[in-house]
Amino acid sequence: MNCSKTPDFVLSGLSSDPEERQFLFGFFLALYLLSLLGNLLLLLAICADIHLHTPMYFFLSQLSLVDLCFTSTTAPKMLEDLWTSNRSISFSGCLAQFYFFAVFANMDNLLLTSMAIDCYTAICHPLHYPLLMTPCRCGLLVGGSWGVAHSNSLIQTVLLSRLSFYTNQEIPHFFCDFDPLLWLSCSDAHLNEDLMMALTGLLGISPLLCIISSYTHIFHAVARIPSAQGKKKALATCSSHISMVILFYCTVFATYLKPPSTYHSSGELIAAVIYTLVTPTLNPFIYSLRKKDVKSSLKRILGIESFGD
Repeated sequence: MNCSKTPDFVLSGLSSDPEERQFLFGFFLALYLLSLLGNLLLLLAICADIHLHTPMYFFLSQLSLVDLCFTSTTAPKMLEDLWTSNRSISFSGCLAQFYFFAVFANMDNLLLTSMAIDCYTAICHPLHYPLLMTPCRCGLLVGGSWGVAHSNSLIQTVLLSRLSFYTNQEIPHFFCDFDPLLWLSCSDAHLNEDLMMALTGLLGISPLLCIISSYTHIFHAVARIPSAQGKKKALATCSSHISMVILFYCTVFATYLKPPSTYHSSGELIAAVIYTLVTPTLNPFIYSLRKKDVKSSLKRILGIESFGD
């Protein structure tokens, strides 16, 4: 079998059955449109309402923007494959998709970390919160996150671009991800795998440890609040964020932390669908349905009397 530096690939997709593909196309099209609508509405609500111009909602607006781009990295190609059965993708197209997928996935991770820091500051240092979470520092957190996400993703993409791959091969996935591509490489990919593990540890585990540390301090601070009402109010500040963190990391772990024997299984594909499409769709609804100020803003924008009551 021939090797090439610029091969063409074929994405195996989610199904080869014509009737099943029609159902999946309708389902994922509706889910993708719902994701676009939910994130756009949340962005609009935060931008239009001056009462939502706070650090928490600034980070949330960035998360909605990232989720809009994240779903648009994989969903359009997946929908095209389901509708037309044209599952081919060029090597340059595959690398471009992987790069943007990695950037927005890393940004999701880093923004959730920034939001955990915001929750920690609000609950553990409430008197110093306005001094600690200034607009400048929030902007630096987000700007730094974009820089780190870009650098990390660019390194991973360059690592892939230097490999040779078997020609006319099928990628057992519905988008170009690192692990499936390594399986098709005819180069010695051990160094690439080691570097990938180091980058994943640096940008994957470190933010998670920061989130865990933040919530350890948060729960310790909440436990010292004497009144039950005070405890409830403090936890309500970060309850939506906790839901988003659990949803994000559970699907990430199900997708990537698995033994080699389970690679390319249907369970992996389901976890990847949840991670790339379902989670970004649910995020804006988790916040809009749990936060009264967001619901009030959406009522005014949509011109309706009730929203999520």
